[in-house]
Amino acid sequence: MKQDSDLRNNLKSIRTRLGMSQQDLANIASVTRQTISGVESGLYAPSVSITLRLAKALGCQVEDLFWLERDLPEIEAVLAKPVPNGQQLRVSMARVGGQWIAYPLIGKDAFRQDMIPADGETCTGTNKVRVRLLDDNFDTLHNTVVIAGCAPVISLWARATERWHPQLRVQYNFANSMAALHSLCRGEAHIAGMHLYDPETGEYNTPFVRDVLAGKEAVLITLGVWEEGLLLQSGNPMGIRTISDLVAGGATIVNREIGSGSRMLLEQTLQKEQVPFDAVQGFNNVLKSHQDVAQAVVEGIADAGISTGSVATAFGLGFIPLHQSRYDLVILKQYLEEAPVQQLLSTLGHRMVHSQFEILGGYDISKIGEVVATV
Repeated sequence: MKQDSDLRNNLKSIRTRLGMSQQDLANIASVTRQTISGVESGLYAPSVSITLRLAKALGCQVEDLFWLERDLPEIEAVLAKPVPNGQQLRVSMARVGGQWIAYPLIGKDAFRQDMIPADGETCTGTNKVRVRLLDDNFDTLHNTVVIAGCAPVISLWARATERWHPQLRVQYNFANSMAALHSLCRGEAHIAGMHLYDPETGEYNTPFVRDVLAGKEAVLITLGVWEEGLLLQSGNPMGIRTISDLVAGGATIVNREIGSGSRMLLEQTLQKEQVPFDAVQGFNNVLKSHQDVAQAVVEGIADAGISTGSVATAFGLGFIPLHQSRYDLVILKQYLEEAPVQQLLSTLGHRMVHSQFEILGGYDISKIGEVVATV
């Protein structure tokens, strides 16, 4: 029978995963090798009898082998970030504030350590796009909580939470503090993580939240207090103790992007010590994450950079504390009653989460889960 244009199969991938040749499968299913080849290439639609024999031979369900392309639903979504037009995209999906948001999986956003599985695919557009889902499991998409932030511990929290609540999915979108806050304001995330200090008021995070959210009601919940400071090469061969030492010793640094808490700390410290920004070698060498800063110091690309004590420990680097910063989770009040968000927040009191944070070092979690402000 000629192939139905809507019929799809993954016969080859299952067969090869089991270490079977086309002839091996043909022998077990009592069909010809040409039949197997025709099905895999999409040139032949098998009869019900052959379909059942193939599924039995491979030890799986018929639905695992064959599906109709038109059965996969399409939904309209808003792209979370602009991308080049005309490019086919892998996207991750979540429901935020009553609308579907599509997060393009391109570049570094496609990876954490392993490549991130996609929920769907789309062709790019300027804003709203049609997304063809790769799975019809809407429960997973509806039970997805999106966090934007830059703290490496967010991923630890997310994985621990998913062990307690297997039906819950936590999507962590990397963003510096101000970018995360703006993402929350645009309706692209349920939660924004941030660590910004306002020297004029002596407050953490709240002044920035009031300014950016502009009247939207939100709560700030503490994740922890971390030490921020200078990452240095192991053994501190240059004998650096202060920011001023960087300039005096001709050390090279790497900086973070505008809007990040690390860059704000560097700038505030330089101003306090009356050191001009352009006196610091590498001030304009910008990297996008705590891990990238640490890696640059490890590889000798830079002598120093601003990050946290826990990152220094993870990379085996020296560390000079400069400041303690409170890392808060900012959540719009309209999301607080949603079941997935409640499940995620409830795990802030779990011992498993506390243990993951404690063994990192550099974190004070004595007030984890406390509401520290409402706006």
